[in-house]
Amino acid sequence: MGEHEVNEGTGDEALRAFSKAMLDDVHALEELIERGMIESGVRRVGAEQEMFLVDRARGAAPVATEVLAACNDARLTTELALFNLEANLTPRTWGGDCLRSMERELEEVLAHVRHCAEQSESQVVLTGILPTIRRGDLGLENMTPVPRYFALNRAMQRMRGKDFHVYIKGADELEITHDNVMLEACNTSFQVHFQVEAAEFADLYNCAQAITGPVLAAAVNSPSLLGKRLWHETRVALFQRSVDTRTSASTARSARPRVSFGERWVDESVLEIFREDIGRFRLLLAAEAEEDPMAMVENGLAPALSALRLHNGTVYRWNRACYGVGDGKPHLRIENRVLPAGPTVLDEMANAAFFFGLMSSVISEYGRLPEVMAFEDARKNFDQAARYGLDARFRWLGGREVPATQLVLEELLPLARQGLQASEIDGADIDRYLGVLEARVRSGQTGATWAMRSLEQMGEEGAGDAKARALVTAMLDHQGRAEPVHTWPLAEFGKTKDVRENFLRVEQFMRSNPFTVHPEDLVDLAANLMDWERIRHIPVEDDEGHLVGLLTHRALLRLVARGRSGEGTARVAVRDIMVTDVLTVTPETPTLEALELMRRQKVSCVPVVANDHLVGIITDQDLIAVSARLLDAYLRGDP
Repeated sequence: MGEHEVNEGTGDEALRAFSKAMLDDVHALEELIERGMIESGVRRVGAEQEMFLVDRARGAAPVATEVLAACNDARLTTELALFNLEANLTPRTWGGDCLRSMERELEEVLAHVRHCAEQSESQVVLTGILPTIRRGDLGLENMTPVPRYFALNRAMQRMRGKDFHVYIKGADELEITHDNVMLEACNTSFQVHFQVEAAEFADLYNCAQAITGPVLAAAVNSPSLLGKRLWHETRVALFQRSVDTRTSASTARSARPRVSFGERWVDESVLEIFREDIGRFRLLLAAEAEEDPMAMVENGLAPALSALRLHNGTVYRWNRACYGVGDGKPHLRIENRVLPAGPTVLDEMANAAFFFGLMSSVISEYGRLPEVMAFEDARKNFDQAARYGLDARFRWLGGREVPATQLVLEELLPLARQGLQASEIDGADIDRYLGVLEARVRSGQTGATWAMRSLEQMGEEGAGDAKARALVTAMLDHQGRAEPVHTWPLAEFGKTKDVRENFLRVEQFMRSNPFTVHPEDLVDLAANLMDWERIRHIPVEDDEGHLVGLLTHRALLRLVARGRSGEGTARVAVRDIMVTDVLTVTPETPTLEALELMRRQKVSCVPVVANDHLVGIITDQDLIAVSARLLDAYLRGDP
């Protein structure tokens, strides 16, 4: 986001003033490039580590401000949600032991955060999307209390004019609407920076675009969201939809979303990207101009270009062009935002080494990318990698079709090694990082496949929330041992430290996809459904998914007892015999409270409702199963 002191710039005068400042910044950047003032003769790399904070129950822990205060480390900063933190690592000159040094610093920072998090009874998890994240975690009460976040949320809501809509189809299907931008907080990444000279920017940016698909295919680590198995890197789909400010009209004319891969190769200069983003995307935030950038350039000084950077921070290209000032010298960077957080620091560094190595060798090997590869192929490769990971098929240079695994192992890994060697990276580090990546690809076990195979192995045992909790527990265990993901055994259900944590709330064991009927359906249909599925209760919902009643086995028996059986039931609608005064609970209702409610009201079934919509059901049989699990854990001596 850049600056903290921002306003929404909704007034025409404020918008015009900020637009003028932004245009002045673009002209100043053009002058910096023409005068040769952009730093050259040095290559630097850097990284940003985003992370989740989780509580004892492995759910999102909104304690970031407390942890940040306890850490008192300038490298740490807030993120959109109170259950996220970000660490900004020290930039390093490219070469020698820079990768090993970056890994050491990252481990040191994370160890410090973990220590401070313990004071807030929380832990740090590195993963692209937290498996235990819940819809209830994504309210504004969990937004970090920083003015720019709330300003951004209001501006995006105002621009879109309606709720944000997310539809993602993978092994499962997810379709939800949400009234704020907090869905974005479900994503955490390991963003890497590669400093470039102005004259080489276009070629290297195009290189980053071309290699992003293959690099991502080997790094995927975000296969599920809200209990649904979706893309191997679901972050890609979710991020685009969670901050999509396009109206129906702009979507109809195929306007580009604020999160995108881009539409074409860069021809000559970084200015092409900044100019295009200014032209295509309306301002979301504004800030007061603090400098005269052209005057600073005339005096040989490096302007901050704050207006340009602020707008750039609200346009989310997966490979982002960045301008910055270090030690009084202006520079350009390519920020790769694609890599997910985790599964371990070693895995992240292996991903970074692969990316950096290819950035250092692809052009010398292949020449200018636009001459040997269609941009649409690079874009589709990125999409394929996000959807399928190592199962993707790519259209590579010269239009040849090649499986992701074959391309990485036979062509790109040797090329990355060549680039690292040419950059004089320590040989032992090259072997270590690329060795981890090669072993991961040969095994086929990325973070995404590990999670999906673990869920598959768990089968029908336990509710979805408990399985997600088991995944996070296994992540914490393996991350604590610094074991790369290709060596991880599959997670097992029931391995959480405290079995009771699996059953604290209704959502952790409710049946999340119950059979339902419509008020106008025939009772015969409902009766047959109850017989086929061996169930005694069926929620009744209207066309909008609102719970309007409950059909019980007892109501059917009464109908038969009154002589309205046989052909007579063909004329009876569900609405004629359903219970309309239905006792309900929410997903967050404590289990003991639900149990006491059912006992007191003498009911054997309670529908679960959220936002006036049916989301699940619990029965007395579910509660018996929960009690049995807790008793079994007690007899085994578990906590």
